[in-house]
Amino acid sequence: MAKITKMTKISHREVEETEFDMNIDEFCRELALEVLHKGDKNSIHFSTFNINRPGLQLADYYEHFGYERVQIFGEQEMAYLKSMDDFSRMRTCDRLFSYDIPCVIISSALEPCREIIDCAKKYNRVVLRSNQRTTMLVNELSILLNRMLAPTETIHGVLMDLYGVGVLIIGKSSIGKSETALELIQRGHRFVADDAVCIKRINDKLVGVAPGVIRYFMELRGIGIIDVRQMYGAGAVRLSKAIDLVIKLETWDEEKEYNRLGDKKEKYNILEVELPMHTVPVKPGRNLAIILEAAARNYRLKSMGFDTLAELNSRMKNHNNDEDIDLFLEL
Repeated sequence: MAKITKMTKISHREVEETEFDMNIDEFCRELALEVLHKGDKNSIHFSTFNINRPGLQLADYYEHFGYERVQIFGEQEMAYLKSMDDFSRMRTCDRLFSYDIPCVIISSALEPCREIIDCAKKYNRVVLRSNQRTTMLVNELSILLNRMLAPTETIHGVLMDLYGVGVLIIGKSSIGKSETALELIQRGHRFVADDAVCIKRINDKLVGVAPGVIRYFMELRGIGIIDVRQMYGAGAVRLSKAIDLVIKLETWDEEKEYNRLGDKKEKYNILEVELPMHTVPVKPGRNLAIILEAAARNYRLKSMGFDTLAELNSRMKNHNNDEDIDLFLEL
């Protein structure tokens, strides 16, 4: 599978607009398809995750034809073609296949009419067949194309799975991201990516993976490159993780006022999706691994409806000074 990307650089991030050339045999394996005709092509070019059922085009309406989409022929389309006379059917197929369509997929194991194969040979188009009913085929194809063509962004950082929470750790180089991740791995958490995190937006959810060439590798200054999977076992790593929380590490600034109550809501935007973020100051003596664990636990509590700050405010409203004085006297 070859990926064609247009790179747009934004500060420390790179945004990719993706298109794909996918090998025909690989595409058929993914969806259990049969090749009816592929001509001299070895791959299919995909530029959109949208799918088209060409019912209107078979009725000779081409004003809004999405020819760059995969074309699905279901029972209705095939029945409509077979209702035509031979001349009309050939003219209809010829016009449809004259467009530069990625491929045609016939669902429900239907037998294609002779004109479809003849026009596919004439214009060197790919024709495939599925045993699945049209609705199921469209669903599986949509999932596959969404995964392939999802907007992608590469970020400098570390991605970890802490208590089931996907935590993206960002910050300037040498701030301590990898060392913190290593401590978290030793505490039983799972590692996803170090240095470069490839993030895809799939159905408004951000999913991070490591680039294949550096998967499971981590860089430690003074030591070099280590293989986390080989050193700590398969249970210490995972291939991908949905990102829920961003932790930004920065050098402690004595003049800066950091969030101490949790009342200031920070956000971090990736691919137009806003994620909650905490800025954590770094200085000698701070145990960042424990702090990140606490952040992940707190995120899970909030996702289950418990708000620590709201609980504190409730206690403050019901505060009884006399009880505190009595307790102090007893001590």
